[in-house]
Amino acid sequence: MDIYEEIVRLNKLGRASALATIVECKGSSPQKQGAKMLVRDDGSAMGTLGGGCLEADVVQYSLMALRDGQPRTVPFDLTEKEGGLVCGGTLLVYIEPVLVDPRLVILGAGHVGKAVARLARFSGFRVTVADDRPEHANRDGIPDAHEIVVHEFGTVFDRVLVDRGTFLLIATRGHNHDLDAVKAALKTDAAYIGLLGSRRKKGLLMNALRDTGLSQEDIARVIIPVGLPIGSVTPEEIAVSIMAQIIQHRREHAPTGIGGRSCGGVVAQDGPLQAAPSPRS
Repeated sequence: MDIYEEIVRLNKLGRASALATIVECKGSSPQKQGAKMLVRDDGSAMGTLGGGCLEADVVQYSLMALRDGQPRTVPFDLTEKEGGLVCGGTLLVYIEPVLVDPRLVILGAGHVGKAVARLARFSGFRVTVADDRPEHANRDGIPDAHEIVVHEFGTVFDRVLVDRGTFLLIATRGHNHDLDAVKAALKTDAAYIGLLGSRRKKGLLMNALRDTGLSQEDIARVIIPVGLPIGSVTPEEIAVSIMAQIIQHRREHAPTGIGGRSCGGVVAQDGPLQAAPSPRS
Protein backbone atom coordinates (compact mmCIF):
# COMPACT_ATOMS: atom_id res chain seq x y z
CA MET A 1 0.00 0.00 0.00
CA ASP A 2 1.41 3.43 -0.90
CA ILE A 3 0.87 6.72 0.91
CA TYR A 4 -2.03 7.85 -1.27
CA GLU A 5 -3.86 4.56 -0.84
CA GLU A 6 -3.43 4.95 2.91
CA ILE A 7 -4.92 8.45 2.77
CA VAL A 8 -7.98 7.06 1.01
CA ARG A 9 -8.26 4.20 3.52
CA LEU A 10 -8.05 6.57 6.49
CA ASN A 11 -10.59 8.93 4.97
CA LYS A 12 -13.10 6.11 4.59
CA LEU A 13 -12.60 5.34 8.30
CA GLY A 14 -13.23 8.98 9.20
CA ARG A 15 -9.60 9.50 10.26
CA ALA A 16 -7.47 12.55 9.46
CA SER A 17 -3.84 12.56 8.39
CA ALA A 18 -1.15 15.01 7.32
CA LEU A 19 1.16 14.69 4.32
CA ALA A 20 4.69 16.04 4.90
CA THR A 21 6.83 16.67 1.80
CA ILE A 22 10.39 17.96 1.48
CA VAL A 23 9.97 20.90 -0.93
CA GLU A 24 13.48 22.35 -0.73
CA CYS A 25 16.80 20.73 0.10
CA LYS A 26 20.21 22.42 0.35
CA GLY A 27 23.45 20.70 1.20
CA SER A 28 23.70 17.24 2.68
CA SER A 29 20.49 15.64 3.95
CA PRO A 30 19.18 12.11 4.57
CA GLN A 31 16.40 12.49 1.99
CA LYS A 32 16.01 14.69 -1.06
CA GLN A 33 13.34 17.01 -2.43
CA GLY A 34 10.04 15.22 -3.01
CA ALA A 35 10.41 12.69 -0.17
CA LYS A 36 7.11 12.20 1.65
CA MET A 37 5.86 10.97 5.01
CA LEU A 38 2.24 10.52 6.05
CA VAL A 39 1.39 11.21 9.70
CA ARG A 40 -1.85 9.67 10.97
CA ASP A 41 -4.07 11.29 13.61
CA ASP A 42 -2.65 8.98 16.28
CA GLY A 43 0.93 10.13 15.57
CA SER A 44 2.01 7.00 13.70
CA ALA A 45 3.73 7.51 10.38
CA MET A 46 4.19 5.93 6.97
CA GLY A 47 7.13 6.72 4.68
CA THR A 48 10.29 8.54 5.72
CA LEU A 49 12.00 11.91 5.60
CA GLY A 50 15.24 10.56 6.98
CA GLY A 51 14.48 9.23 10.45
CA GLY A 52 15.57 10.38 13.88
CA CYS A 53 14.76 13.72 15.39
CA LEU A 54 13.76 15.30 12.08
CA GLU A 55 10.83 12.92 11.75
CA ALA A 56 9.91 13.30 15.43
CA ASP A 57 9.62 17.06 14.90
CA VAL A 58 7.67 16.63 11.67
CA VAL A 59 5.18 14.43 13.53
CA GLN A 60 4.63 17.19 16.11
CA TYR A 61 4.16 19.87 13.43
CA SER A 62 1.81 17.52 11.56
CA LEU A 63 -0.35 17.06 14.65
CA MET A 64 -0.46 20.86 14.94
CA ALA A 65 -1.67 21.06 11.36
CA LEU A 66 -4.40 18.52 12.10
CA ARG A 67 -5.54 20.45 15.15
CA ASP A 68 -5.78 23.88 13.53
CA GLY A 69 -6.58 22.65 10.02
CA GLN A 70 -3.88 24.81 8.47
CA PRO A 71 -0.93 23.78 6.28
CA ARG A 72 2.52 25.00 7.20
CA THR A 73 6.05 25.12 5.83
CA VAL A 74 8.69 24.28 8.41
CA PRO A 75 12.43 24.96 8.03
CA PHE A 76 14.95 22.48 9.46
CA ASP A 77 18.66 23.08 10.04
CA LEU A 78 20.64 19.83 9.87
CA THR A 79 23.98 21.31 10.98
CA GLU A 80 23.72 20.54 14.72
CA LYS A 81 26.27 17.99 15.82
CA GLU A 82 25.30 15.05 18.00
CA GLY A 83 27.17 11.76 18.38
CA GLY A 84 29.74 12.85 15.80
CA LEU A 85 27.19 13.08 12.97
CA VAL A 86 26.58 16.32 11.01
CA CYS A 87 24.47 16.41 7.86
CA GLY A 88 25.32 19.99 7.01
CA GLY A 89 22.17 20.85 5.04
CA THR A 90 18.83 22.58 5.39
CA LEU A 91 15.33 21.46 4.50
CA LEU A 92 11.92 22.98 3.99
CA VAL A 93 9.07 20.61 4.77
CA TYR A 94 5.55 21.40 3.61
CA ILE A 95 2.86 19.84 5.79
CA GLU A 96 -0.67 19.59 4.42
CA PRO A 97 -3.51 18.34 6.64
CA VAL A 98 -5.91 15.87 5.04
CA LEU A 99 -9.01 16.45 7.10
CA VAL A 100 -12.26 14.54 7.29
CA ASP A 101 -15.68 16.12 7.55
CA PRO A 102 -16.73 17.01 11.11
CA ARG A 103 -19.20 14.53 12.60
CA LEU A 104 -22.60 15.31 14.07
CA VAL A 105 -24.61 12.65 15.86
CA ILE A 106 -28.29 13.48 16.37
CA LEU A 107 -30.22 11.46 18.94
CA GLY A 108 -33.84 11.81 17.94
CA ALA A 109 -35.49 11.58 14.53
CA GLY A 110 -38.30 14.05 15.12
CA HIS A 111 -39.02 17.28 13.23
CA VAL A 112 -36.03 19.17 14.67
CA GLY A 113 -33.67 16.23 14.25
CA LYS A 114 -34.62 15.92 10.58
CA ALA A 115 -34.23 19.66 9.97
CA VAL A 116 -30.81 19.70 11.67
CA ALA A 117 -29.68 16.67 9.64
CA ARG A 118 -30.57 18.46 6.42
CA LEU A 119 -28.77 21.69 7.39
CA ALA A 120 -25.77 19.88 8.89
CA ARG A 121 -25.14 17.95 5.68
CA PHE A 122 -25.42 21.17 3.70
CA SER A 123 -22.85 22.69 6.11
CA GLY A 124 -20.32 19.93 5.41
CA PHE A 125 -20.88 17.65 8.41
CA ARG A 126 -21.04 13.88 8.31
CA VAL A 127 -24.40 13.15 9.91
CA THR A 128 -25.57 10.18 11.96
CA VAL A 129 -29.16 10.05 13.23
CA ALA A 130 -30.21 7.57 15.91
CA ASP A 131 -33.65 6.79 17.30
CA ASP A 132 -35.34 3.79 18.89
CA ARG A 133 -38.29 4.00 16.50
CA PRO A 134 -37.70 2.35 13.11
CA GLU A 135 -40.77 4.07 11.68
CA HIS A 136 -38.97 7.41 12.19
CA ALA A 137 -35.33 6.39 11.80
CA ASN A 138 -35.30 5.31 8.17
CA ARG A 139 -33.94 6.50 4.84
CA ASP A 140 -37.32 7.72 3.59
CA GLY A 141 -37.78 9.95 6.63
CA ILE A 142 -34.19 11.19 6.90
CA PRO A 143 -32.67 11.20 3.41
CA ASP A 144 -29.90 13.63 4.39
CA ALA A 145 -28.24 11.44 7.03
CA HIS A 146 -25.11 9.54 6.07
CA GLU A 147 -25.90 6.90 8.67
CA ILE A 148 -29.12 5.92 10.42
CA VAL A 149 -29.12 3.78 13.56
CA VAL A 150 -32.12 2.21 15.27
CA HIS A 151 -31.17 1.65 18.90
CA GLU A 152 -32.09 2.49 22.48
CA PHE A 153 -30.70 5.85 23.57
CA GLY A 154 -29.12 4.58 26.76
CA THR A 155 -26.77 2.24 24.91
CA VAL A 156 -26.63 3.89 21.50
CA PHE A 157 -22.90 4.55 21.74
CA ASP A 158 -22.27 0.84 21.67
CA ARG A 159 -23.26 1.20 18.02
CA VAL A 160 -22.20 4.76 17.21
CA LEU A 161 -18.55 5.82 17.37
CA VAL A 162 -17.93 9.10 19.21
CA ASP A 163 -14.54 10.76 19.69
CA ARG A 164 -13.19 14.17 20.70
CA GLY A 165 -14.07 15.58 17.31
CA THR A 166 -17.74 14.53 17.42
CA PHE A 167 -20.66 16.89 18.06
CA LEU A 168 -23.76 15.49 19.76
CA LEU A 169 -27.29 16.84 19.60
CA ILE A 170 -29.95 15.32 21.85
CA ALA A 171 -33.47 15.94 20.58
CA THR A 172 -35.52 12.98 21.77
CA ARG A 173 -39.26 12.90 22.29
CA GLY A 174 -39.42 12.98 26.09
CA HIS A 175 -37.71 13.71 29.41
CA ASN A 176 -36.88 10.09 30.24
CA HIS A 177 -35.30 9.54 26.86
CA ASP A 178 -33.37 12.81 27.24
CA LEU A 179 -32.02 11.65 30.58
CA ASP A 180 -30.89 8.30 29.17
CA ALA A 181 -29.29 10.00 26.18
CA VAL A 182 -27.47 12.62 28.27
CA LYS A 183 -26.10 10.03 30.69
CA ALA A 184 -24.81 8.01 27.75
CA ALA A 185 -23.37 11.12 26.08
CA LEU A 186 -21.46 12.15 29.20
CA LYS A 187 -19.57 8.85 29.08
CA THR A 188 -18.09 9.86 25.72
CA ASP A 189 -15.33 12.32 24.80
CA ALA A 190 -17.64 14.34 22.54
CA ALA A 191 -16.49 17.88 21.80
CA TYR A 192 -20.02 19.26 22.19
CA ILE A 193 -23.21 18.00 23.81
CA GLY A 194 -26.32 20.04 23.11
CA LEU A 195 -29.82 19.30 24.42
CA LEU A 196 -33.02 20.61 22.93
CA GLY A 197 -35.27 22.01 25.64
CA SER A 198 -36.48 24.95 27.71
CA ARG A 199 -34.88 26.56 30.79
CA ARG A 200 -37.46 24.78 32.94
CA LYS A 201 -36.45 21.49 31.36
CA LYS A 202 -32.83 22.37 32.14
CA GLY A 203 -33.58 22.62 35.85
CA LEU A 204 -35.40 19.30 35.95
CA LEU A 205 -32.71 17.52 33.99
CA MET A 206 -29.82 18.96 36.01
CA ASN A 207 -31.46 17.82 39.25
CA ALA A 208 -31.99 14.35 37.81
CA LEU A 209 -28.36 14.16 36.69
CA ARG A 210 -27.11 15.23 40.12
CA ASP A 211 -29.25 12.53 41.68
CA THR A 212 -27.39 9.95 39.60
CA GLY A 213 -24.09 11.03 41.20
CA LEU A 214 -22.65 12.94 38.24
CA SER A 215 -20.29 15.78 39.12
CA GLN A 216 -21.06 19.42 38.38
CA GLU A 217 -18.11 19.42 35.99
CA ASP A 218 -19.69 16.59 34.00
CA ILE A 219 -23.12 18.19 34.00
CA ALA A 220 -21.68 21.52 32.82
CA ARG A 221 -20.70 19.85 29.53
CA VAL A 222 -24.37 19.81 28.51
CA ILE A 223 -25.53 22.93 26.65
CA ILE A 224 -29.21 23.57 27.32
CA PRO A 225 -31.11 25.25 25.80
CA VAL A 226 -29.12 24.37 22.70
CA GLY A 227 -28.71 26.90 19.90
CA LEU A 228 -28.02 30.61 19.59
CA PRO A 229 -30.81 32.91 20.83
CA ILE A 230 -32.25 34.15 17.53
CA GLY A 231 -35.93 33.86 18.45
CA SER A 232 -36.39 30.66 16.48
CA VAL A 233 -39.81 28.98 16.46
CA THR A 234 -40.16 26.53 13.59
CA PRO A 235 -38.06 23.33 13.31
CA GLU A 236 -36.14 24.89 10.43
CA GLU A 237 -35.41 28.07 12.41
CA ILE A 238 -34.37 26.01 15.43
CA ALA A 239 -32.05 24.00 13.16
CA VAL A 240 -30.40 27.24 12.00
CA SER A 241 -29.80 28.33 15.60
CA ILE A 242 -28.36 24.93 16.54
CA MET A 243 -26.04 24.65 13.56
CA ALA A 244 -24.88 28.25 14.03
CA GLN A 245 -23.88 27.40 17.60
CA ILE A 246 -22.17 24.15 16.58
CA ILE A 247 -20.17 25.94 13.88
CA GLN A 248 -19.28 28.70 16.32
CA HIS A 249 -18.17 26.15 18.93
CA ARG A 250 -16.14 24.24 16.36
CA ARG A 251 -14.26 27.32 15.18
CA GLU A 252 -13.70 28.86 18.62
CA HIS A 253 -12.37 25.63 20.15
CA ALA A 254 -10.01 24.66 17.34
CA PRO A 255 -6.55 24.49 19.01
CA THR A 256 -3.81 26.59 17.41
CA GLY A 257 -0.99 24.16 18.09
CA ILE A 258 0.76 22.04 20.63
CA GLY A 259 3.83 23.05 22.55
CA GLY A 260 6.81 20.94 23.35
CA ARG A 261 10.53 20.56 23.15
CA SER A 262 11.97 19.31 19.89
CA CYS A 263 15.31 17.63 19.43
CA GLY A 264 17.72 20.55 19.34
CA GLY A 265 15.05 22.97 18.18
CA VAL A 266 11.70 24.43 19.16
CA VAL A 267 8.23 23.18 18.32
CA ALA A 268 6.59 26.58 18.32
CA GLN A 269 3.25 27.16 20.00
CA ASP A 270 2.82 30.85 19.14
CA GLY A 271 4.66 33.20 16.85
CA PRO A 272 6.79 32.48 13.80
CA LEU A 273 8.33 29.10 13.30
CA GLN A 274 12.03 28.76 14.01
CA ALA A 275 14.36 26.45 12.17
CA ALA A 276 14.45 23.15 14.02
CA PRO A 277 17.92 21.61 13.82
CA SER A 278 18.01 17.85 13.47
CA PRO A 279 21.05 15.94 14.68
CA ARG A 280 20.47 12.86 12.56
CA SER A 281 22.04 12.25 9.19
